[in-house]
Amino acid sequence: MPPTLIIFWAFAGLAVASALLCITRQSPVASALWLVVTLFSIAALFVLLDAQFIAVLQVLVYAGAIMVLFLFVIMLLNLGRGAPSDMKGPLGLGVAVLLAGLMLVQLLGMRPAGAAPTPAPSLMARAAAEQGMVPAVARPLFSVYLVPFEITSVLLLAAIVGAVVLAKRKL
Repeated sequence: MPPTLIIFWAFAGLAVASALLCITRQSPVASALWLVVTLFSIAALFVLLDAQFIAVLQVLVYAGAIMVLFLFVIMLLNLGRGAPSDMKGPLGLGVAVLLAGLMLVQLLGMRPAGAAPTPAPSLMARAAAEQGMVPAVARPLFSVYLVPFEITSVLLLAAIVGAVVLAKRKL
């Protein structure tokens, strides 16, 4: 087995395990920290795909800035211990198994029957090979996707303002 395949499966397993830990933790801070581990694992997978620039963006933007924002909002809202879950016992387990099975059926339905996955060179890969990764990502980001990019920044600003308003104490 090639070493890159072993590294891929190690980081993929770590990403899945830490994502599961992220959604099963009671503490919002612990959940956010497990999300950071998931994001770092995904960045490592990007490095294995020879997309170092996207891996750096993953770490800086998501694991850095967005997680700082999440932790800031968690601390600002002063979330204490989580309320008990509504679905416990066999009912909650049954619903979880049903939803996991439904997702598995959907994932298996997306794969064409009998066809081996063949990577097709995408437009972004060709542009990255011709002009380099940074211009290939930056040009569409600030031309074609400028409006969604700015809308995202306004939504993040609104989330921060909303967190401040919710956490404001009456004096």
